[in-house]
Order: sequence, then structure tokens, then C-alpha cells
Amino acid sequence: MASPGMKKITTYAEFTASEGMGIRARTLLRNLVIRATSGGKQIDASSNWVRFPYYHHVFDDERKGFERQLKFLRNFGDFISMDQASDLISGDHPIEGRYFCVSFDDGFANCYTNMVEITARLQVPVIIYLPVNWIGLHPEAEADREKISRFYPEQARLVPFLNWEQCREMLLQKVTFGSHSLSHAHLIKLSAAEIENELMESKRIIEAELLVNCDHFACPWGRRDVDFDPAINKPIAQRTGYRSFATTNRGKMQHGDDLYLLRRDHVLANWENYQLQYFFSL
Repeated sequence: MASPGMKKITTYAEFTASEGMGIRARTLLRNLVIRATSGGKQIDASSNWVRFPYYHHVFDDERKGFERQLKFLRNFGDFISMDQASDLISGDHPIEGRYFCVSFDDGFANCYTNMVEITARLQVPVIIYLPVNWIGLHPEAEADREKISRFYPEQARLVPFLNWEQCREMLLQKVTFGSHSLSHAHLIKLSAAEIENELMESKRIIEAELLVNCDHFACPWGRRDVDFDPAINKPIAQRTGYRSFATTNRGKMQHGDDLYLLRRDHVLANWENYQLQYFFSL
């Protein structure tokens, strides 16, 4: 429950401040293992592919790291939009070259306050997947504050979301928008009719608010056969007018791969370059 004095989270340090010692120890050990093994890893420059780095936030203390990462990745491929990436993967001709398509899940307000200045300056296209029922909530309003604080079910956190006016402004800065469902739904727990409503209504609202097509969907949590069933979700996504269905399973996408099982690579904006080198070599 959100207390009246709960502070809005603006830094990653605040976001992780309440993590237990066990989580911190596992994170430290994981990073040590990745550092030790990353020396022999290289981002693949021998084949043709599209990779989809995806983020959730760029907090105030992540701005420098985020900009450094984009500049580092630019050494290995060009940045393209979600529509361009879809064209390459599903097109009539083989992909020639290497490409990155950046996305953000959850629609946090720090995309507006921190991310877009960097991506616009570097001319990096971005797609933000919106959990529609959370967009436009006001942290100052008691009912909205309570709902925002429960977005992370494991613990109360007050991370503000975008509003529609901010989304409209970002349309002018190489930012497009997709759906992350209506309610940040765990699709595996829903009936087919409920899934269809989540996809169809979120698409309808985004298009009505922004007056642009909403052609792409990212599954909350997004693990195949854990958080969604492809046999159920792919035909629903196709029927409701989506061109792609993004997962959180890692890996590169190549010509002819299934856009309704789109692989993406999760990234934290303060990761060091060796961590990018490790994960984008897989």
C-alpha cells in the first residue's frame, strides 16, 4: 500500500534500495562471472541480423550509462525503427548488415524526462510499449498513487508513468508506441477472450489517443510457454491487427524468423560495455 509520504523514485539507487542481501549477492556474483567470461565474447559481426535491446527505465542516475551504451552498440550495427526491423525480417530479400531496434516496456515517465533527449540527439528510433490502463495516472492523486505503487506486485514502489500528452510530444522525436496490454496482464492466466480484449482494447485506445497506428505488441513478462502460449496468442495478435508479438527470450532475429515470436535482449542502462558484449554474443 502506498503511504502518503512515499517518495517518487527518480534514481536506480532508490529503485533497488530495498532489495535484500540475497538479491544483491546474486547480482554481484552474476556480474563477476560475466566479467570473467566476457573477454572471449564478441558481438557477432559475421552474419546478418536484427537485435532488439529492450529497457524498462532510464532513471536520473542512468542517463550517462544509457548514452554510452547506444554509442557502443553503434560500433556494431545501425539503429532502425520497429517498422523497419519488421520489414527486414519479413521482407522478400535477405538482410544485409546488422541492426539494433531499441524498445522500452512499461511506459515510465523517465522515458520522457531522461530517455528521449538522448535518443533524439543520437537519432536513435525507439518504440515504447504502453500498459494502457496505467498511462496518465497522477502520483499526486491518492487513488492513482495507490495503483502506481502496486505496479510491482512484490513491493510498493512509486515510479510515475507517462501521460498521453508526453506520448504525443515524443512522436516528433523518432518515438513510436506499441501495446503492453491494457492492465499489464499475465496472459498465461487469461482465457482467449480475455487476451483478445487486452490486445484489442489497448490498441484501440492508443490509436485514439495518439492518432497513429499501433501495430506492435510486447507481452508482459514475455517468456514463451511460461508467460504466454504461442498457439493461443499468435492467432489472436494476428486477428486483432498486430504485425509483431515481442517476447523477452534473448537472441538475434534473422530473415524469415517469426515476428510473432520476436526475441529481445533485456538491458539495464548502467550495465558496462563488457555486459553488452557478453549478452549480444549469445
